[in-house]
Amino acid sequence: MEQKPLLLPVVVYSSVFYTNVRKTGFIYGHTVGFDVEKPISTKGWTSEEITKVALLNTLYGVYGLVTHDGNPKEFIEQVINFYKQMNPEGFSLLKKMLPDSSASHKLEEMIDERVQTNDNIISKNFSHILTNALLFMDVLAFRQYLLHQEIPNNYLKKLEETIISIVSLALKTKATKSNYDDLLIKLFESSVRYTKFSKVNIENFEMLELDYFTSPLEKNYLLDIAGMAMWSDDVLEQQESDFLYRLAELLEIKTEFATESIESIDTFIKQYQKEIPYFKYSNPVKHFYDQASQNVAVLITRNKNRLIKEISQSGELMKLLALSTTRDLDAKEKKKVKKQLLDICKTVPSLTIFLLPGGGLLLPILIKFIPKMLPSAFNENLDIE
Repeated sequence: MEQKPLLLPVVVYSSVFYTNVRKTGFIYGHTVGFDVEKPISTKGWTSEEITKVALLNTLYGVYGLVTHDGNPKEFIEQVINFYKQMNPEGFSLLKKMLPDSSASHKLEEMIDERVQTNDNIISKNFSHILTNALLFMDVLAFRQYLLHQEIPNNYLKKLEETIISIVSLALKTKATKSNYDDLLIKLFESSVRYTKFSKVNIENFEMLELDYFTSPLEKNYLLDIAGMAMWSDDVLEQQESDFLYRLAELLEIKTEFATESIESIDTFIKQYQKEIPYFKYSNPVKHFYDQASQNVAVLITRNKNRLIKEISQSGELMKLLALSTTRDLDAKEKKKVKKQLLDICKTVPSLTIFLLPGGGLLLPILIKFIPKMLPSAFNENLDIE
């Protein structure tokens, strides 16, 4: 179905666009919905899939904002050209694709590689990956590309340096230090491409070169990033509040919007605190297994019927998996389960993830989930035993 063009004028729609995107959680790196006319159900989606759609939809929104055009084909071509300029060496996935890949398929591959967050610890290189909270930088850079038909020289580097400087300054201002501050620094350190906290030497507002950013979208985002860095469970201390309002003043943001920004962050984080990756990031191993467990559960659910069929054809595997629910398997039994499960994974395309380097780390999760996800098959097996 063809999407309708965005007909609202740029000046009016800019603030509405940003507010709507912020409500979805995309600005905060934890998407809970999409800025679309008709709600989209994300039941059964992984967090990565949700983020991909959120990034694509937000890029489409800013495309309509700048061009007043809603043509999906033209949008796809523009985004592809934008990402090619952003990554001149190209995406590794693109190099593997056939020359006749459709434009929409190329874009899907680009978005897929772009949205590789902390969820993908096994096989991804941290230093070149933007975490979800910084994906809005892509949207801001795409806006610049649409306005100038190229990304202004050093734009992304300048934007990133400013974000890091503001976060660094915000953390220095906080009245009470917390573990969250260290987690935030780790999060940014693993996400940025040009800047390191250790190289940032910003001592005061005067050292920030904020005049470079003239768009309300850029200014609002910088204020929200500062608010995220300043956030804590407790009431905002006076000096912290003063910091955010002073930053808003320097960015020429109205006081009402600054107040709304502070309140929005507090409300959102308190509502979704248990789900937001930052709070799990203190233990990367736990974070990885939490995310991997969620993704494996989705994969099993999607391939439930195929798995039941394949597993039920192996009496020995059925027996061992059933036993695993009542006692720990010994080394020999575990080896048998691993071998037979890997054989099954070879026959189910979407489960080939377990065959990739590092995929063996996921097998215990698969073994743990199968009896839970396929209770009827295992109950019958236990009855027979």
